[in-house]
Amino acid sequence: MRTFPDAPFVQSAREALQQSLSAENIAQEAAYLRGEGRSSFERPYGLAWLLQLVAELREWDDPQAKEMAANMRPLEEVVLERLKNWLPKLANPVRIGEHDQTAFALGLMLDYARGNSDQKFADLVISKAKQFYLGDKNCPLAYEPSGEDFLSPCLGEADTMRRVLPTQEYARWLRGFLPQISTNGDDKWLQPVVSPDPSDPKLAHLDGLNLSRSWMLEGVATGLQKNDKRLPSITAAAETHRKAGLAAITGEHYEGGHWLGSFAVYLVTKRGISRTP
Repeated sequence: MRTFPDAPFVQSAREALQQSLSAENIAQEAAYLRGEGRSSFERPYGLAWLLQLVAELREWDDPQAKEMAANMRPLEEVVLERLKNWLPKLANPVRIGEHDQTAFALGLMLDYARGNSDQKFADLVISKAKQFYLGDKNCPLAYEPSGEDFLSPCLGEADTMRRVLPTQEYARWLRGFLPQISTNGDDKWLQPVVSPDPSDPKLAHLDGLNLSRSWMLEGVATGLQKNDKRLPSITAAAETHRKAGLAAITGEHYEGGHWLGSFAVYLVTKRGISRTP
């Protein structure tokens, strides 16, 4: 709606959002999240995406968006409370390619914090990212993907750290972290994956991996200087993954259709790109 305000779907989308993001509904969501035994519910993946929804609404100059952003406030508060209590206790990162991955969530959190001018939260996220990843070297990219990945552990970390480190420091860090990145300008160093069964709810994850790899590679590219010799190979791999990922969004199977569109929107709108320090 924000990107294509004159599209034919806008009116029905407005009505759907108005129904879902009402003050009454959000109050119930916040109460549910505060319920006993739910301290780890949707943590960190769903909580980080919720903050992105809030950020999108706040940035959108639209009366309905302002109303919905205000409605979201009780849920936003409990999500921040959950994350601010959890992050200091997290001693080690989770390095998998599914919902529990720490790196991807930290990137979303940092983008929200900067957009919301929440410096204290931003400092907490940055400190954890440096604690977890600053000393990392030789990420085993050849081990990817695991059979049900929709996020790349290696690229997720690289995409988060470009948000954290200044350009020159990031370039040095990336050289040690992903020495596999080619400098010959082609995409052969990282090829897209193919889901063996898009109707399987777990195997369909691989279609999403191509999309997330693409936006992560684009993010990595923005963290480097324009004369960096790795850039042509990074952008070539990003484009190859973009084409493969978008081609897999057919809507034929619910198992992928109910979430791949959100990944595609995040990719094509470059939602996470402009948050580089």
